Amino acid sequence: MPLQNKNRFVVHEHHARQLHWDFRLEIGGVLKSWAIPKGPSLNPADRRLAVRVDDHDLEYIDFEGVIPEGEYGAGIVVVWDAGTFTLLEDRDPTEALKKGKLVLNLNGTRLKGGFSLVQMKGKGQQNWLLIKKKDADAMIPYALNSALTEEKRRGLEAKGSSETKTGEP
Repeated sequence: MPLQNKNRFVVHEHHARQLHWDFRLEIGGVLKSWAIPKGPSLNPADRRLAVRVDDHDLEYIDFEGVIPEGEYGAGIVVVWDAGTFTLLEDRDPTEALKKGKLVLNLNGTRLKGGFSLVQMKGKGQQNWLLIKKKDADAMIPYALNSALTEEKRRGLEAKGSSETKTGEP
């Protein structure tokens, strides 16, 4: 499902030591990344903790597979959502990151509409909040169900046992 244009985003469902979702934005030639323990929400009342993590290479935008035991981030990774984003308040995403606030419009399969990604003050530089804006796409019923079917999970596990992939996407 590779996307060809810039301003892409991806959400990886990551079955590591603890299940979480990795929210990644294509900015400055890399994927700026946040780990969201409870996953993104379309409910504007939800404030989802998004912990800033290391940048990732663009090649990971469509990564799905198994990170082997003993490797950092070991576990199954699948693309939960992908699409493009538009900045709504700043033209330069690097500047918005420095300011600690990105106001985005997401155009994905599951995540659509306005979102804010806001750095928390006094809680450490890495803690941010992902908040859905009140718009036509808010509170659309959906389940934060696994993107993995049992068949796909077995296939990834089988592939992971025959291949070695190093590093976390």
